[in-house]
Amino acid sequence: MQINSTGEVLTVYLKGEIDHHLARGMREEIDKAIDYYMPSLLILDFGEISFMDSSGIGLVMGRYKNLKKNGAKLSLVNLNENIYKIMKLAGIERLAEIEKGA
Repeated sequence: MQINSTGEVLTVYLKGEIDHHLARGMREEIDKAIDYYMPSLLILDFGEISFMDSSGIGLVMGRYKNLKKNGAKLSLVNLNENIYKIMKLAGIERLAEIEKGA
C-alpha cells in the first residue's frame, strides 16, 4: 500500500489482496493518514488488487464513516470488473464515487 497526499486529496494505492487477515492493518494505516492529513477527498485506488473478500467492503464503509465526520468525500478508482460488481451489489455507490479500471 502506498499513500500520497497532495493538498486536500489523499490517495491510497492498494496492492495485493484484501482479506480479513490484511484488512485490519490497511484500515489502521489509512485512518492514521486521514487523521494526519485531514483530506477533503480520499481516493482508494484498487488498480493493483488481485483479490478482495467482504472485508474490502468493510474497509470502504469504515473509511466512509471516518471521512463523513469531517465532511470529506470518498472515491474508489481502477476497480476490476469483479470488484466493481461487488461494490455495486453492496450499495457502495451511495457512499462513494466508483470508477472501473481500464
